[in-house]
Amino acid sequence: MMSRPDSTRNPNSRPPEWAGEGKGISSGVMPGVQGGHDGLPGARLQHKRRRHPGFTEQQMLEGVRKCDRTILGKVISLVESNADHHMDLAQNLLRELLPETGEALRIGITGVPGAGKSTFIDAFGSMLTAKGYKVAVLAVDPSSTMTKGSILGDKTRMEKLSRDPHAFIRPSPSGGTLGGVSRKTRETMLICEAAGFDVILIETVGVGQSEAAVRSMTDFFMLLTLTGAGDDLQGIKRGVMENADAIVVNKADGDNLIKAERLASELTHALHYLKSPTLGWKPGSFLVSSLLKSGLDDLWQVLLKFKEVTAENGECEKRRSEQTIEWMMGMVLEQVQQRFLSQPEVREALPDLKTSVAAGKVPATTAARELLQTADKLFSQANNQPKGSK
Repeated sequence: MMSRPDSTRNPNSRPPEWAGEGKGISSGVMPGVQGGHDGLPGARLQHKRRRHPGFTEQQMLEGVRKCDRTILGKVISLVESNADHHMDLAQNLLRELLPETGEALRIGITGVPGAGKSTFIDAFGSMLTAKGYKVAVLAVDPSSTMTKGSILGDKTRMEKLSRDPHAFIRPSPSGGTLGGVSRKTRETMLICEAAGFDVILIETVGVGQSEAAVRSMTDFFMLLTLTGAGDDLQGIKRGVMENADAIVVNKADGDNLIKAERLASELTHALHYLKSPTLGWKPGSFLVSSLLKSGLDDLWQVLLKFKEVTAENGECEKRRSEQTIEWMMGMVLEQVQQRFLSQPEVREALPDLKTSVAAGKVPATTAARELLQTADKLFSQANNQPKGSK
């Protein structure tokens, strides 16, 4: 409300006590802030944000070995970065830490949305830390195909485990990579192993091809399911069962218990028709309740038995060797693709070819061959270039 002019005020009226001696209600003007204040144009910020000091390479190595959470997060951020100088530093760190990796049990966990993966990991991981194990959780969130963003809400759902001093949770966006598994998940897993974690849990998006990707980087592959997901024949048709070392029927509690028992029986019957993905191991189905914490210890005993069997028959060492080679070849193909698409001649021809393919004027196969022929010419020119010339 606007104040009345002085000529209209009652001369006998007195201002309230809070107005101060000799001051009207609206006549006093507070002095301005010297130099402005935060938020105004041209203002000087009174409180500057303190930047965290950087770490040397040796400090980061020592920090990872001591499981310093701040440094551990910093190193994982370097691993996930696509900047060239970050990638070089990350590779140097990995090279130094590699001899200290390989001791953890690597467990992949997948399942359809709604199967309760995050709730299961919260309960299962908390049980393991209570037994004295150090647990790291790598939760890969799907990136939006439109905005490229991710919610990264898995850590929020793992309420108990996120507060556990013996657990480390790292949510990371999939970045649109095949199957929703971040291409840096392998390096992150090695960093966590070097930090002394005994169990690495990798939660996948669970939308299809992620199962093959996580199978290629873990020792034990676990499929989480729930009632209402189909009968035993439907289970056989799902290719993910062929890669599973165990099928866990979650939410086996309350009125759902009878249905869960029936589903576990059907899945056990279905597994008889499938070849085991691991030599010397027979997959089975198990009942758990993340809510009641039932069946979790029995499942852990199964995992310990799996580790013992695969260590004795050499399957674990063989699988990890094959996974490392597969990882190397995958990185080679990725680098070849990046270098191919970064060539100026390819970048110049690509937009017109995309337009022609989209309009139906040129078959996709023909356009791909044209791009490859362009690359062949560049390769031939590089080979014919005299030695010592740039």
